[in-house]
Parts: sequence; structure tokens; C-alpha cells
Amino acid sequence: MLERFQVPQEDRVYVQEPKARQATEKVFLKMGLSKADAALSADVLIYADINGVDTHGVSNMLRMYVQAYNKGEQNPRPRWKVTHDFGATATIDGDNGLGLHLAPKAMDLAIEKADKYGVGSTCLLNAGHIGALGYFARQAAAKNMVGMVMNGGGGFAMLPTYGAEPRFGTNPFAWAAPARKQPDFCLDVATTQVAGNKIRLLQRMDHPLLPGWLARPDGSPIMQEEKVPEEDIRSEQRHWYMLPFGGTRENGSHKGYGLACVVDIMGPIMSGNGPGFITNKAGSNFTAWKISAFTDLEKFKDDMDAFLDGLAKTKPAPGHDRVFYAGLPEHEERLKRLKEGIPYHKEVIDWFHTISNELNLGIKLP
Repeated sequence: MLERFQVPQEDRVYVQEPKARQATEKVFLKMGLSKADAALSADVLIYADINGVDTHGVSNMLRMYVQAYNKGEQNPRPRWKVTHDFGATATIDGDNGLGLHLAPKAMDLAIEKADKYGVGSTCLLNAGHIGALGYFARQAAAKNMVGMVMNGGGGFAMLPTYGAEPRFGTNPFAWAAPARKQPDFCLDVATTQVAGNKIRLLQRMDHPLLPGWLARPDGSPIMQEEKVPEEDIRSEQRHWYMLPFGGTRENGSHKGYGLACVVDIMGPIMSGNGPGFITNKAGSNFTAWKISAFTDLEKFKDDMDAFLDGLAKTKPAPGHDRVFYAGLPEHEERLKRLKEGIPYHKEVIDWFHTISNELNLGIKLP
């Protein structure tokens, strides 16, 4: 992550991964999830924390899930079912369960179908927030497949190019592909100029936003650094909206806008939920390609090694030490955090202790 999104050194509290995982599982169990679903939900969140994807880890998301369960907005024991099954494809109704533990099952089904047909694709509807999409794309990579995930989440956040009304969520997508020796490729990005949860990080650390990240309520891009107003991304009275990546039309925002449309088509619309900004419902698509159904698997991995190694050894531009590819920074951060611990903001630790006292969980961090 960019330095402005990282927890300041003086505010960091390092927690070892097993303790963070145990504490997170306790919270999910208290919310009424089964032991298996609590462990799976915690695994998705801790994946984000370990890989440096702090926007989608415990810090931002766990408290939101607790609020949703306490309000009765999320079903802790969903009875999900396949509503459409057509060879290599299927659609799953999540029965209003949390996407953290439903999305892995949707990708597992896509992988199962890809193993049989070469390609497998599933849609998931009627499910809550699914977390970091890279987790599910990597499920396929771990099975010697290429994985892809798209998630459209309603029309509360992103403006279309030239628009003054939001028509999309952050509409992220992720791709993952395995290599042999090199860290796997994994691209996990929102189609907004900046991820929605990074706005929460800026608010928590009182850092300014950069020009071209957000727009004012009338749709005008904010083209100077300024403090982010203290409001939630789903507030009814908005002081800002999100821009497609590119920011302005001159810098290519029509590309981010177009990709957001693709995500909405493949997620909410393909799943049967309808256009996100009309129905205000989310939908996801999970696709796996079995590499050996297209080419020799060993050659593919050798080619990926050559490709990724060549990218990483690209001569850097002046002022930069090296070139990265998607998945390499996460790999290096994972090794570091597994050794040193996860650097949570002290406010997050305070929240853990508060919720622990409220729910009588006995959580003590670090």
C-alpha cells in the first residue's frame, strides 16, 4: 500500500497472526456462525491482514459485520442452495449469509466444474460482503487454474464519467495465476480511482486525499489535496462520491467506468439480481480456467516464471528502486507480517477490547 495508507509507526500495535485469527473467530462464533463458517470467515479477513490488504481485513470490516448481525441484517446460519445448474455453470442463492464464507464455496464449485469441463463459472446472489476478492481467485491458482472474481455491489459509491449520481459500488475484480518459483500473479483492484475502504483508513489516520480520487456532490472532481469529510460511504447526506479509476475523462476515467459496467453485468445482472443501482443488490461471478485443458501445465508455469521474473527485473525509472508485479508486494508483506506480526492501529485494538467486554469473549491483544 502507499505510505499514506499505512498505520503510523507510533500508532502500531503488532499482533501475531494466530492471536488475531483466534480473536476474530471468537467474534464470529458469538454472532451465531457455525464453527466451520466462523473459521472460514476469519481466514478471509486474516488473509487480507497478512498480505497487507488492510482495507479488507479486521480493521475495517469486522466491526461492520458485527453491526449487521446485531441489526438482524445478516443470516448467521444460511441455507444456501444452487438455483441454476447447467454443466460448467451454476448460480447460488446465499440465503442472506455473509459472503466471507459463501464466496469460497462458490469458487470451490467453479473449480469443481472447471476440473470436469475445462472452465467453470458460478454466480452468487443474496449474500453479504465477500471481502478481499484475491482470496477467491487464489483458490483457483492453488488448484493449477487461473481464477477470476467480479463483485458488483449496488449504486451507492461511484459516479459514471460526467455523472452527478452514483451508479456503482466500488465494483472490484481479481485475477490470479500460478507460477512455479516466482510468487503467484494476483491482481485485486476496485474499478474506482481508490478503494472505498482506503477512505476509512484516511479518516482514521487523518490523512488527506489526493487530487482526482473523489468528486463533490455535484460530480465535480476534487483536484487538490484536502481532508476527507467524516462520513460513511453509504451516508444519505453525502459530501463526496467516488470516481472511476482514471479520475477524469482526460486521464481515462471512461475505462474505469466501462469496467465497472462489465462487473455489474457479470455480477448482479448475470446472477439474476438485476442492475445494482436499480435493485440495490449485490452479485458476484467466480470463474476458473483449468490450465491443462488449454496447454501443458508445466510449460505454463515455466512461462509464468519467465514472465514474472522479467517484469520484476525490469530496469526501474529514476527515483525508483525496483519494478513490481501484482502479487509480489503481497508475497513480501506476508513473509514480513508472519514473522513480525500484523500492525494494527491502536484504535482497532481498543475496539477489540471493547467488543470483547460487551460480548464476554475474553479477548486480550496483543
